[in-house]
Amino acid sequence: MLVTQIIEQLRKETLKELPGDEAHQHLLPMKRLSARNAIAAKQNFKESAVAILLYPKNNKLHCILIQRPDYEGAHGGQISFPGGKVDEVDNSLEETARRECFEEINLPFSVGELIGKLSPVYIPVSNFMVQPFIFYVEKLPKLTPDKREVDSILHFNIERLLDETILKTTSIRISKQITQKNVPYFDIENKVVW
Repeated sequence: MLVTQIIEQLRKETLKELPGDEAHQHLLPMKRLSARNAIAAKQNFKESAVAILLYPKNNKLHCILIQRPDYEGAHGGQISFPGGKVDEVDNSLEETARRECFEEINLPFSVGELIGKLSPVYIPVSNFMVQPFIFYVEKLPKLTPDKREVDSILHFNIERLLDETILKTTSIRISKQITQKNVPYFDIENKVVW
């Protein structure tokens, strides 16, 4: 399938009712509060947004991930999409995702066509409700990681996600006292992406 066809299909699919929590269940590390239940329970979560940045390379669709620096916190050293919590200057969650891309990897605010958004995901360990947005960037500019927030920028061909052998499990240290066992993750470029 051509890159343009994939983008058009994504645009159509994200306009439909999305499966939400049900789609997330088989990759959750343990039974935990779903996004729907966190909202229903009026959980005092922090709103955040991430950007799923897609771009063409060698006639294939690629995606960007970042590796966070190691620090004493819930997400230190982890691989993630560029993004973060809502700031007072943001008028919408989409603006949050775009601002965070600019701050973290120097992607200009106006670069990237909004294709759609996915179902929100609740992250209990940091109490974030994360809203993912899909952006398509026809010509990716030079990206520069912010030294304070990003150790490295990772690029991968999204076709890798169709390879069932990249889905594995591991133990992940949540805090000094807690290690979560049998956490599902994607092995992308020899990195643990969960």
